[in-house]
Amino acid sequence: QVQLVESGGGLVQAGDSLRLSCAASGRTLSDYAMGWFRQAPGKEREFVAVISRSGGNTGYQDSVKGRFTISRDNAKNTGSLQMDNLKPEDTANYYCAAVHASFSFTLFYNSGAYNYWGQGTQVTVSS
Repeated sequence: QVQLVESGGGLVQAGDSLRLSCAASGRTLSDYAMGWFRQAPGKEREFVAVISRSGGNTGYQDSVKGRFTISRDNAKNTGSLQMDNLKPEDTANYYCAAVHASFSFTLFYNSGAYNYWGQGTQVTVSS
C-alpha cells in the first residue's frame, strides 16, 4: 500500500504561483509513476501531469504546458507540481496519484491506471 498526502493548495490571484507537494509513505516511491489530476465542481476528474518512476520522462495536459512543472525526489519519497502563471480555469481540487511501473520511463495518462490516490488539495485562482 502507498499512502499519499498532498499539500500546498490555497487561494491565489491570476498570474501567481503555487507549488503542490505529495508525500508518500508505505512503499518506495521510486517503483511508481506519479500523476497529478484535478477536478473542478461539476466536472470530471482530468489529467494534469505525469512523471515516470525514474523522473526522466514527463507528460502534460496541453492547457498547462509551459506553466506547470512536475518533479519528484525519490530519495525523499515526494513529488511536486510547480504551477506558474495560474489562471482562474486552473481552479480545482488537485490530486496526486501513483501506479506501480515496471519500466523506468513509462507514463500513465488515464486515471483508471492509478492504484493510489491522495485526498486532494484545493487550488482557487481569482481573476
